[in-house]
Amino acid sequence: MVILIGNQKGGAGKSTLTLLFANYLTQIKKRKVTVLDMDYQQSLASKAEKAKILENEPLYEVVPADLKHFPSLHSALSNRSGELILIDLPGKMDDDGLLPLFAAADLVLCPFSYDEFSVDSTVLFAMVLRKINNKAPFIFIPNRIKNTVKYETRAEIENVMQRFGVMAPGLADRVDFQRISTFQTPLILYPVVLPLLDLIYGQYLDWEEQT
Repeated sequence: MVILIGNQKGGAGKSTLTLLFANYLTQIKKRKVTVLDMDYQQSLASKAEKAKILENEPLYEVVPADLKHFPSLHSALSNRSGELILIDLPGKMDDDGLLPLFAAADLVLCPFSYDEFSVDSTVLFAMVLRKINNKAPFIFIPNRIKNTVKYETRAEIENVMQRFGVMAPGLADRVDFQRISTFQTPLILYPVVLPLLDLIYGQYLDWEEQT
């Protein structure tokens, strides 16, 4: 199963969400996971290397890769029974190498924030992906929500996005998210993230495990 974590907007929280979901799937759901770090910054691959230096046992393999490598990697990973492939996408759209990934997606997670630039980028990402793949469930995840900020256009934004997918519970802005690694999620974050991750797993992955 191929799960994309993407948005055209850089800094939307793709890499953090990828870590959260990979840690959740391996530690709580005991699933086999491989993470493909296809973001140009390759921050996940860097975190994985740091974890090895600290002699922390990795929960899953993080593979740094270019978009052009996806067809070969997908073919190799497809032979692993029950494997979940999480892909952290680059924060841009002007690369034809994205097309095979979009076509292969079984599930798309799209973190975004409620600011104008982020919303415009998010809608463009959804429009392009939907032209290539109109079957994969598409989940919008509001990210870095500040309790002190009033989001006056929130309902309007969500109405637009729901033309392309579904709106999930949001994630509050917490400094603890900076402490997520490839071998653990801080326990203090679990009450914050479990409502979202349990919902995604229960609705979109639980059936896949049983088939």
